[in-house]
Amino acid sequence: MPRVTYKVVISGLVQGVSFRASMRDSALRHGVRGWVRNREDGAVEAILQGEEAQVATLLEWAREGPQGAKVASVEKRELQDFPQQAGFRVLVKG
Repeated sequence: MPRVTYKVVISGLVQGVSFRASMRDSALRHGVRGWVRNREDGAVEAILQGEEAQVATLLEWAREGPQGAKVASVEKRELQDFPQQAGFRVLVKG
């Protein structure tokens, strides 16, 4: 299975609704590595790395997010030659 790395920006009501912690939990369940953090503009940004099918499953989850979130858009950009990530972390500061 091909491995991919995406930079993802999720916009809408995505801060203050446990989006980052929920994304970490979902990523760990699906074997996706990387990180997630809040951005100053109110969006959530993440690096998602893993097998294409696993990352696709997490991207599907991100379109809905946790209870209380109202996702307006999910933008993704594939990254080439990005360093391999270990685990999945919630970053506190951008």
